[in-house]
Amino acid sequence: MNTPATPLVVRRYGPGDAAILLDTLADVWAEAHAGHDDVARAGFTPDSLRRQISGHAPHEEFTLIAAFAAGQIVGFGYGFRCSPAYWYGEQLLPAITPEARDTDSLAGICELAVRPSWQGQGVGTRLHTALLEALRTEWVSLLAMPGNDPARRLYDRLGYQYAGPYRPGPDGPVLDLLLLRTTA
Repeated sequence: MNTPATPLVVRRYGPGDAAILLDTLADVWAEAHAGHDDVARAGFTPDSLRRQISGHAPHEEFTLIAAFAAGQIVGFGYGFRCSPAYWYGEQLLPAITPEARDTDSLAGICELAVRPSWQGQGVGTRLHTALLEALRTEWVSLLAMPGNDPARRLYDRLGYQYAGPYRPGPDGPVLDLLLLRTTA
């Protein structure tokens, strides 16, 4: 059980560590998205998360941050440095602000999930801060489900700006693409 006195420990992992954490990360993700029928309708499941992480982990600067309390993972986030063409795709690239489109210092944050019993306690902010410190880029981008108000409140507080709609494939859901210029 979490209490304000329960210490939170944040740990960083690299590309070689993702496979051993996959099942635990999928459990955290499933808890964080329980009751969000729009997520399942969009095709996002614990299995798709496992495939996504496995596909992203080979990126050289893949970084996973996990928050632990009492020895258990209570939240995680991950991302990696990438090119604007890779992250935004050819369809959206022309619509992105020129500074973010032409940068050679971009990271994509792919997931940020916190167990419900730990939400609203600053865990997401700590994970995000640790990711930014590890990735050290001028720009950060992420995708958010439209209508996920708690996540959007966090991203708005962190300074993200809406950049446009993003569809990860011809049959994929329409997501909100968000951009943040960091001080890196």
